[in-house]
Amino acid sequence: MNWTFAKRYPVTTAILGLTWIIFLTMQLLRFGSATTAQTIFEFGGMYGRAIEQDPSQLWRLITPIFVHIGWQHILLNSLSIYFLGQQLEGLFGSLKFSLFYLLSGIMGNALGLFLTPDTVSAGASTSIFGLFASLAMLRYVARSPYIRVLGQNYMGLLLINLVFGLLTPGVGNAGHIGGAIGGALCAVFIPIRGEEGIFSSGKRHLALVTYVILVIGMVAIRIL
Repeated sequence: MNWTFAKRYPVTTAILGLTWIIFLTMQLLRFGSATTAQTIFEFGGMYGRAIEQDPSQLWRLITPIFVHIGWQHILLNSLSIYFLGQQLEGLFGSLKFSLFYLLSGIMGNALGLFLTPDTVSAGASTSIFGLFASLAMLRYVARSPYIRVLGQNYMGLLLINLVFGLLTPGVGNAGHIGGAIGGALCAVFIPIRGEEGIFSSGKRHLALVTYVILVIGMVAIRIL
């Protein structure tokens, strides 16, 4: 990346920068044990039982987005973020792109907390699946031919990655599915440039309320 990229895609640059700072810090401070469950947990990974016992750790709905398990994990996700960021930060705008990214990740981690509380998990895949799903949703309603074609491509990527995850042991499928649900809902209640009128205000409010109820409901069931 260069200065031109960073200036044009500041949120993508910040996400990649923070992700790599955390990852390299893990390698330096936990050399030889950076991929253990204990290290992932200590650096902010999702672990539902910890939140159940101490609800003040709800910040773990966010931090796992920036924590990765091994070099292959971070390299694959970094490539996805790099290319997705170039397309979607420019399309959504920086602020809305950051909302899509974070809210998708939160929903993914909330579903992980709800369904797999005994698993330590981490990674940007929750957010990446949300970005896939947001464009897949817009593919059916957007006025822009570019968005419809892009959405068709992302629909394929979403399905391929979901199937791959289901067939691969050790993959956090709950987080992926949750991220996709979050991204699809975000596509309804967060209007993007040039497509502000494709959903009625009623549908936007319903999607937002659904998002909030799902996240709060899944968390509440676990901690109350």
